[in-house]
Amino acid sequence: MDFDADDSKATEDLELARMDLDLSSPPTESKKKKKKKKKKNKDRESSVQATIQVFQEQPEKLPPLVGYFPSGFDPNGHNSDEGEPSSAMAKVFRNKDKPKRLQLVVTPANGSKVDFVGTNYIGEAAAGHQHCNYALGVLDKETQTLKIVPIASNKIFRLEPKVRGLGSPNEESESLAKGESAAQQKADKMNRLNEKFGTNKSRREANKLQVLNREHNPQYERDLDGTIKQIVVNKEDIESSQVHNVRNTPPYNAAATTPQEAYPLDKIIFAGEWDFLEDIYELLQKEAEDKWNAYPTFVSNRIHKLQKIEDEDEKKRLSGIFSYITHLVKFKDQNSMDGASSAKNHKMPRILRQKFESMFNPVSRKLSPEKHNFLISYVLVLSLYADEFRSDLSDIAKDLKISSAALREHYEHLGCKLVQAKKIWYATLPVPLKFPSLRQKRRR
Repeated sequence: MDFDADDSKATEDLELARMDLDLSSPPTESKKKKKKKKKKNKDRESSVQATIQVFQEQPEKLPPLVGYFPSGFDPNGHNSDEGEPSSAMAKVFRNKDKPKRLQLVVTPANGSKVDFVGTNYIGEAAAGHQHCNYALGVLDKETQTLKIVPIASNKIFRLEPKVRGLGSPNEESESLAKGESAAQQKADKMNRLNEKFGTNKSRREANKLQVLNREHNPQYERDLDGTIKQIVVNKEDIESSQVHNVRNTPPYNAAATTPQEAYPLDKIIFAGEWDFLEDIYELLQKEAEDKWNAYPTFVSNRIHKLQKIEDEDEKKRLSGIFSYITHLVKFKDQNSMDGASSAKNHKMPRILRQKFESMFNPVSRKLSPEKHNFLISYVLVLSLYADEFRSDLSDIAKDLKISSAALREHYEHLGCKLVQAKKIWYATLPVPLKFPSLRQKRRR
């Protein structure tokens, strides 16, 4: 059958009309549901337009605590007898010594003997797996505001059931007591082993530490109070000690008649410290050429003097003075920038290190100018003892890394007199002591 051009145009118009009908056809049920859901979501999103207020934690106020019950307990559950909702009672306890430690206790309202206890310092809260911050948000629909508040200690309390009256209320104190008792038992065992199989040196060090770490006995304290009351206070001694603190020198006796009494040696080296100063005396018994390289120049240049002494007691005393000078010089180098490398491997007895740290008080491994001069005064007084109160300035100046002019001022500050013989300066100590007048710096 043949079609004309007019007929072909008519068929095209019919097809376009059908397409228009398809596009404008009424929507199906699925399309209606989708449109309704979109309208509801739009209504919900547009209905809440709240302003967010973030509150910071205030130290004087306790932030809200958040906890959960892993046992499934419902604190707002119904009372089985009356059928009414019951509210549990919550209490918060704070540690007096450590205020950041909190304990949350929830007590059911039905008269149960079981409490739900949670802490923020032991158990799950103390585990190191937390990598987020918690906060509590409260939405007020009337004012259209969302308030965000941080929770207490950024921890969620795990409230575990515990029977009231069983166990200690403070588990932390018990664990600490157990740890201290275990440490004390271990220390006692080590002391017994040291007494049976230890060397004489280790036994002496253990005895010294035991005396230093001895606990105060009440009877001993009462006896000490009685002896303190019987002591007669001497005003002259107080004045001399005040002058000693001002002059920044070792303890001295201004009215001494001999140089040994001017700066008493027992006030510088205590009686219990001589046992830790036997390293040089022990090295004298050995034959080695390079054994004195690690010692200061002042000490190594006077070893021949020790070897000539026949009296063993005198040799041991002078060796102890040399050893004390070595420890002082090395302590100064360890706490200064210019000599830290030379004293890096120096071994110092612990009792002397504790004494030096308390006397000279280095801050960030650096001595203050006053404590630096104080340490130099101790070294110079001991050098006078080593050279029989006629000391050469050249050796000790190299060890202390200061100039001869500055060293002469230090000696004069100690009451020494400087003499020159064959172009060499010597320091002597005349008695009674005469100190130069103290000069105060003028303020600009």
